[in-house]
Amino acid sequence: MIDARLKSPATARNRQPILEVLQQELPERARVLEVASGSGEHAVHCASAMPGWEWQPSDPNPHARRSIEAWRAHAGLPNLHDPMALDVTIVCPAGPYDAIVAINLLHISPWEVSEALLACAGRRLPEGGMLYLYGPFRRAGRPTAPSNAAFDADLRARDPRWGIRELDAVTAEAARQGLVLVRVVEMPANNLSVILRKNA
Repeated sequence: MIDARLKSPATARNRQPILEVLQQELPERARVLEVASGSGEHAVHCASAMPGWEWQPSDPNPHARRSIEAWRAHAGLPNLHDPMALDVTIVCPAGPYDAIVAINLLHISPWEVSEALLACAGRRLPEGGMLYLYGPFRRAGRPTAPSNAAFDADLRARDPRWGIRELDAVTAEAARQGLVLVRVVEMPANNLSVILRKNA
C-alpha cells in the first residue's frame, strides 16, 4: 500500500520551535485554522502535543490534502480535523476560530493571497484572536540573511509574483484589517514568527 504522507526535512527542523511559540501565545484550549497546511506535518505535531487545540488543517491542493489525511489517519488524533479544501482568495471560512496559522505561505504565493489572508483574519477572528505567520521576511528593505536573498531570487525566477515579503508591508496591510503586531520572534534558519492580534 502506498503511503501518501509527504515529508519535509524543513518541517522536521522547524515544527518544534513553531510549536513552542504557539504554546506561549495560545491557551490550552483553542480553535485553530491552519491555512495552506501543505504536508500536514505541522498539524499533526501541534495537535499531538496539545490535545486541547482543535486543529483545522486546510489546503487548496488535493495532493496536499491527501497527505494531511494520511497523517491524520496514521496519528489517530480526535482533535485533528479532516483537511478543508480552502483558497482564502475565494472563501473565508466562518469558524469560529481563536487563531489562524499560516506557515511558509506568504513568500510562495502572490501578494493577493497575503491580502486575502489578512482580510479573512480581520473579519473572522474575535477580539484578541491571533494570526500567526511564519517564514522568511525582509526588514527595512533587506533580507534578514544572504541566504534569504538567494532564496528570494530563486522564488521570483520560479514565479515573478512570489518573493520574500517586506515585514512592514505585511503589518501595514494587517493594520488596515484591524490586526496589530504584538511580537516578532527570531527563529532558526533566518525565519521569523510574526504574531498579530485582532484589535478591539
